[in-house]
Amino acid sequence: MDYKLMQSFVAVAEELHFGRAAARLHISQPPLTKQIQQLEQFMGVRLLERTKRKVELTPAGRVFLDEARAVLHQTEQAVELARKADRGETGHLAVGFIDAAIYSVVPSVVRRFTERYPEVELSLTDLRIPNQVRAVVERQLDIGFIHPPVVHKALKVESILVEPLIVALPETHRLASEAEVPLADLASEALIQFPRSINPSLYDEIIGLCRSSGFSPRIVREATPKQTIIGLVSVGLGVSLLPACLQNLRRSGVVYRPIQGRSLSIDTSIIYRREQPSSVLKAFLEIVRETL
Repeated sequence: MDYKLMQSFVAVAEELHFGRAAARLHISQPPLTKQIQQLEQFMGVRLLERTKRKVELTPAGRVFLDEARAVLHQTEQAVELARKADRGETGHLAVGFIDAAIYSVVPSVVRRFTERYPEVELSLTDLRIPNQVRAVVERQLDIGFIHPPVVHKALKVESILVEPLIVALPETHRLASEAEVPLADLASEALIQFPRSINPSLYDEIIGLCRSSGFSPRIVREATPKQTIIGLVSVGLGVSLLPACLQNLRRSGVVYRPIQGRSLSIDTSIIYRREQPSSVLKAFLEIVRETL
């Protein structure tokens, strides 16, 4: 059935006046009269009783009015939902992140996105980098927050944050009062670091940085996630070299200090599939770029 015919009928049925209904529809009265006649011919019933003095609904017209209103409302809802989906305002987005990103970029991006797109269902999963790469490629995730390098022909990699390496120390440590810590001063320290399997590239860069400062690091414990590392530092079991964003993890008994002189630059990037992104992913990417 023609949507416009139904819309015209509802206007006449609610106004009970062809002139007012025509004005409401922004058309002249003769085309409106013709549309009602077409609708009645299509249905094979009279919907309106018309005299020179008044317009009244027939019993069939009263029944049809209720149903027509429901259909028009449902159609309008469907149109609006489609438009929202096209603008990325509804749908589902699956996001992966490394543990460090929850202390840097993820909270601000997620907060802004959910404020602007409250009808999008957002799922967040803490995953190691290899698992994120696989999940994005296999469409289990739409986007991931990782430390590069990541090389995969199906993925785009976009840098969003570069930060330095810092040292986490027990607050009673001999170096805790220093404004900056020379890396060489950690030569005899017990280091607590993440396992190499989590991020081989960054792990090797940290080892290389220590060696370029004249010592081989004494890694006495490996732990994950990084909250656990900070917990071990807080009870005096060692020190740790970590991305600067971990300063946002406030923990009693721990102080964070910059490294004096040359340090590492740690990159946080997003990964997503190279194919045309969905409207929801486009909206999320805009928020990421806007925020950072």
